[in-house]
Amino acid sequence: MNKVIKLANRPTGKPVSSDFKIEEIKKPSPSDGEMLLKPKFVSVDPYLRGRMRDVESYVDPFKLNKAISSPIVAEVISSENTSFEKGDYVTAELEWKKYQLSNGNGLRKINPDLAPLSAHLGVLGLTGIAAFIGLTEIGVPKEEETLVVSGAAGAVGSVVGQIGKIKGCHVVGIAGSDEKVELLKSKFGFDAAINYKTTENMSNAISQAAESGVDVYFDNVAGDISDGVYQNMNNFGRIINCGAIALYNATSVPTGPRLEPMMVQKRLSMQGFIVSDYQEKFPEAVKQLAKWLKKGELEYAETIVEGFDNIPNAFLGLFEGDNKGKMIVKI
Repeated sequence: MNKVIKLANRPTGKPVSSDFKIEEIKKPSPSDGEMLLKPKFVSVDPYLRGRMRDVESYVDPFKLNKAISSPIVAEVISSENTSFEKGDYVTAELEWKKYQLSNGNGLRKINPDLAPLSAHLGVLGLTGIAAFIGLTEIGVPKEEETLVVSGAAGAVGSVVGQIGKIKGCHVVGIAGSDEKVELLKSKFGFDAAINYKTTENMSNAISQAAESGVDVYFDNVAGDISDGVYQNMNNFGRIINCGAIALYNATSVPTGPRLEPMMVQKRLSMQGFIVSDYQEKFPEAVKQLAKWLKKGELEYAETIVEGFDNIPNAFLGLFEGDNKGKMIVKI
């Protein structure tokens, strides 16, 4: 049996289950030059919410009544392609289908002996790569500087904080529960962590956790949390805008502090970051991440949801804070 998950409606506000549609379809057979892929692990990520809008962006929006796609680790079930053999494991952006064909374009073989297969969607996948490149290329952290990370218990944020520690920074994480705060300190080695849901004054909380001010801010969240961090930035501070999950479901344009006077006074730099702009640096990033992972300098966390039909529920769980580290669906 083959199945596909399609976008049934363009969500207004927070997505709901009825915005997705699961259908049974015919299982395909590979022709010359093709291979049959079976997904093993599916990545669900906050940025997919943006692709559900019919607006121009850095990546094309999903089409209504068509398959949704995301980064996936798949097994080659059968192959008529000389570059891939049955039993190979590959990763790429693939459709949410139980079985699908590929001609090999865009596929990258992965080594299952390097790390568990699911890690190639997280710490050794685009999220780990985004953490490494965003922090080192834009944030350029220096020893003894202070790094603050929002969404710190997520897939990108947890890796960012650990790289900051490797670079000799004082690292402060912001997360959404006491359990996640403890995880940041005990598992990922953050120096301090803040539960934004129980914090009345974010600016004061940042000031206490980052007594010397903030030199680098890796932002995965935006909104009120970031407003509090901005007020604690040091002169020549660097801000990496990687995500804005707090605003993804907004139905109107929010109004926040006017940053221009602060940016001039403190000579701040702020840059939006899309990891696909740095594809030439992917091999370098994966090589370094794998080295740190092998040496035990890098930890990772995964939240595994099982079952193809549960892919939409796993995605919806991102907006409820259900994930610790990378949210992945095991097929």
